[in-house]
Amino acid sequence: MRTKIIDENSISCVPEDSDDLIALRRVIKKGDKIVGETVRVIKQEKDFARPDKGERIKIRLSIEVEKISLDNVLDRIRVGGIIKESNNESVPHGSHHSFIIKIDEPFNLFKKKWTSVEKKLVRTKDNNLTFILIAIDTSDCGVGKLKGTHLHIMPNIYSGSSGKRYKTNFKIENFFEEVSKALLAIVKTDYQLIVFGPGETKKKFVNFLSKTQIGQNYEIKIIEGVDSSGEDGIHIFTKSSSMKEIISNSKLAKVSDIIDQVMFLANKKSHKFTMGLEETKRANEYGAIDSLIFSEKAIQSNDEQEIMNFLNDVESKGGSVYSVDATTDAGLRVTGLGGIISILRFAVESS
Repeated sequence: MRTKIIDENSISCVPEDSDDLIALRRVIKKGDKIVGETVRVIKQEKDFARPDKGERIKIRLSIEVEKISLDNVLDRIRVGGIIKESNNESVPHGSHHSFIIKIDEPFNLFKKKWTSVEKKLVRTKDNNLTFILIAIDTSDCGVGKLKGTHLHIMPNIYSGSSGKRYKTNFKIENFFEEVSKALLAIVKTDYQLIVFGPGETKKKFVNFLSKTQIGQNYEIKIIEGVDSSGEDGIHIFTKSSSMKEIISNSKLAKVSDIIDQVMFLANKKSHKFTMGLEETKRANEYGAIDSLIFSEKAIQSNDEQEIMNFLNDVESKGGSVYSVDATTDAGLRVTGLGGIISILRFAVESS
């Protein structure tokens, strides 16, 4: 998340991924003020205009937060409140409006008082790199962007080659050129490219990239042992031991390691872990939580605001909190374990 302090009460925010939206959902409370650009329908008052028809215009306004919720779980945040200020005289002050917080769209947040946890959530710099995962073979190529614990997979790119290539004019260089153009559209500064797939195609592709703008400006690593291409290859890589080794400093690798530790402790019948909300709440009452992971199931199955308050309380007691979603195997595993798990600093007997 990109942030800039305006004054002691206000901060400018630009969320960059779903993890940032979760952090903002934990920060924004009833009574706060949101300032930003939004779209509002203005009723027409011209002669002969249909009374039910309005014009959608972009305005900048300030609203006092009354309600806040994650919309479609992790894609955006919907903030409902009372309009306090606007730059359009057609928008009456005191009326209600829903403001949508989206990735890459800036807004300002004003709070009368910031807690230490809230300051940490918005000011902590995300040191996790963004990885572009490329699972390539002669027939197709899958491309995924991994940032934090969220994986976004693009549609497969197909080469058009057939099983009997001696009957075609297929040229692998043309396929590589198509893939490299797709990569140019998504790579940014400091991204790392990881290439894998069956056979020797991945090495040929990296050699091709080495002569292009991408090869000259970005770090590229080749991974062995993932013998699938396309979307399947992307998913297989995120479950593999290779993933933990090559991106060991990523948030996903850290989360995967915590999940593995929980399963190890469960097999040992240890009391230094929890599964499920009630068991985890009980451990938090003792301040025992070291690391906690939750998925969207924890939000969907319980009162959303209570979950946010609980996560903030865990962090205020020194625990580390991570969110995961269904885009990765780690998110699916946490959902299957009740939507929330934790590793404890010390054992807490279950009642």
